[in-house]
Amino acid sequence: MTSEPSQPLPAPSTQPAPPDPRRLSEHPGWRRLLAAARRSLERSGGQLDGAVTLQSPTDDERVVVIGITGAHRSAGTARLTVRLTDVDDQLRAVHGVGLRELLTSAAPLRNRAAEAKRDAAARDALLDLAGEGRHAAAGWYAEWLDGMRRDGTLTRVVRAGLPFADVLRVLDALPAPDEPIPVFADRVLDDTKALSEGPVRGLVLRALAAWQLVPVPAGGEPERALWESVGLVPDDFASQVLVLNVAADGGLLGRWLTEAAAVGEPIRITLHQLRRFPLTVTAGELFVCENPAVLRAATAALGVQSPPLVCTEGVPSAAVHTLLRAAGGTVIRWRNDLDWTGVRLTAAALDRYPSAVPWRMSAAEYTPAAGSGPALVGVPTATAWDPALAEAMRRAGRAVMEERLIGLLLDDLRHAGAPT
Repeated sequence: MTSEPSQPLPAPSTQPAPPDPRRLSEHPGWRRLLAAARRSLERSGGQLDGAVTLQSPTDDERVVVIGITGAHRSAGTARLTVRLTDVDDQLRAVHGVGLRELLTSAAPLRNRAAEAKRDAAARDALLDLAGEGRHAAAGWYAEWLDGMRRDGTLTRVVRAGLPFADVLRVLDALPAPDEPIPVFADRVLDDTKALSEGPVRGLVLRALAAWQLVPVPAGGEPERALWESVGLVPDDFASQVLVLNVAADGGLLGRWLTEAAAVGEPIRITLHQLRRFPLTVTAGELFVCENPAVLRAATAALGVQSPPLVCTEGVPSAAVHTLLRAAGGTVIRWRNDLDWTGVRLTAAALDRYPSAVPWRMSAAEYTPAAGSGPALVGVPTATAWDPALAEAMRRAGRAVMEERLIGLLLDDLRHAGAPT
């Protein structure tokens, strides 16, 4: 009996099984294509009449697009474009599910057109609310709002549901009377920590930077100076003022200042001390400079013979202003660096103190020294006390730091009584 010859087994298929449609979004050839399709459908309200493009496609993506379109695409192709209807047809033929159904099985499609319309209405409502603010007529306020509108910050405020009304309440309450930030925050927002961290703090700081025409600070001394420029005190120990020969009456701090003046020794005092030990400055006139180098030079060259000198060390702190208020009607001879920030600070001081006069802040000092030095940066500012100064600064485009004028300033201090 002969046996039947055995039949060979069928060869296994060489065609790979199509990927599970539920995992297509993880497939290297489909991942970017489906993400682009989702964005397109969300923009169009779910319409399939558009197309998507893949830049610098991978080999896996090229193979998938060839399968969808039936058209060969060579390796190295820079971009691949495919119609969404073709993607939809391919998915239905191979997986039995359409493009919309596949995408919504993972997450609902957003209606971005409707979202954009809602966002625009909410932004308009915020701008209307801001338009009722105390500073609404100020140029810096409009620039602050416009900047946030242009860079998308207002949209993020809307979508995150941030308390923008709290930001406006803070700005409406400024400037403050040199008030500690926690006390101010409790008074205005019923929360002592509302300005310690978080989005309200960041938005307020951005507004204050626009107000003071400075970059938004990232902490440290610039941030302290920005808070104090509107009368808010982050720390009454950190707020300080450096002085030379400023004698005063009144308690412990007055004695310290008077004793230091008697030996020509500079002394640094804090806002905390000024508040705890109120005093009265007895000088007939005070000279105010910006840079410690000037005070140091006066200490070395003149010692006890120097007239009273106050150094702001940049933007005047709350401690500086508290000390100067204790000087009553004393003549204050004020100066800063001859740059745009400096003349802006001088203008603010002349406006704040009726007895203040400029000290060597004119074109006569600027022009001879402006042949070199750092370039002027920032927003040009008028110099009402000497219009020729601003014009000379615009022409020369150079800053003149106080250190360049030390010889002239020391001569004034040496002959205190008639500086120009």
